[in-house]
Amino acid sequence: MRRAVRSALVLMATLTLLPLAAPAVGVAAVTTAVSAPVVDVQPPAGSTVGVAHPVIVSYGEPIPATSRAAAERSIKITAPADVTGHFEWLDDYTVQFVPDEYWPAHSQISATVDNVPLNFNTGAAVLGVASISGYSFTVSVDGVTQRRMPASMGKAKFPTPQGSFTVLGKENPVVMDSRTIGIPLSDPEGYKLTVNYAVRITWGGVYVHSAPWSTGSQGYANVSHGCINLSPDNAAWYYNMVGIGDPVQVKA
Repeated sequence: MRRAVRSALVLMATLTLLPLAAPAVGVAAVTTAVSAPVVDVQPPAGSTVGVAHPVIVSYGEPIPATSRAAAERSIKITAPADVTGHFEWLDDYTVQFVPDEYWPAHSQISATVDNVPLNFNTGAAVLGVASISGYSFTVSVDGVTQRRMPASMGKAKFPTPQGSFTVLGKENPVVMDSRTIGIPLSDPEGYKLTVNYAVRITWGGVYVHSAPWSTGSQGYANVSHGCINLSPDNAAWYYNMVGIGDPVQVKA
């Protein structure tokens, strides 16, 4: 099931940005000045987050397309060394740096933002893997499987998106209302439910959550509206295990 209400997980900060890579020797330095003020930076300095957490910078004014390259050059990851990744613009105000590989677990990640250091830490590598065809959700910690749980993903009409995702928030409980995804309550597919142990993995409303109504299908059939359904006990276990920035993979 999905819900379109967003939960903000940002640290208010006043920073400007620094280049992603130093210019080559003998090449003039490229101007990276961005006139718009930086108002939010994630993760918070000194925090401990999951190994998939991107570095997110939000501006107080929209950044035009002509200035985005300068904004991207203005973020520098200093440790670990030689990190590769890519930038994604979430909207006109917000850019994030996503590393190509997960950050190393149990490590300090360092960046500079306009010569202001930003240091945060990673915890254990808590990875959730949903298998749509296998009707399962498996959680490992630092490469060791902890629990393989029966699950039910999206039915044919409402498929669960496949790919790599990051835990964005945790809500217990959360109200899920089908009207937020265009399904009237009067429709046979309509719903409005109070849901426990909900772990958000997309801003479009995909969660891993407790679904006592589908326990008979979990492990056997996909019957949800796009979310990953778990039993109440398994959902509570995962909710208490997982943190913001932990990775989730959804496979066919």
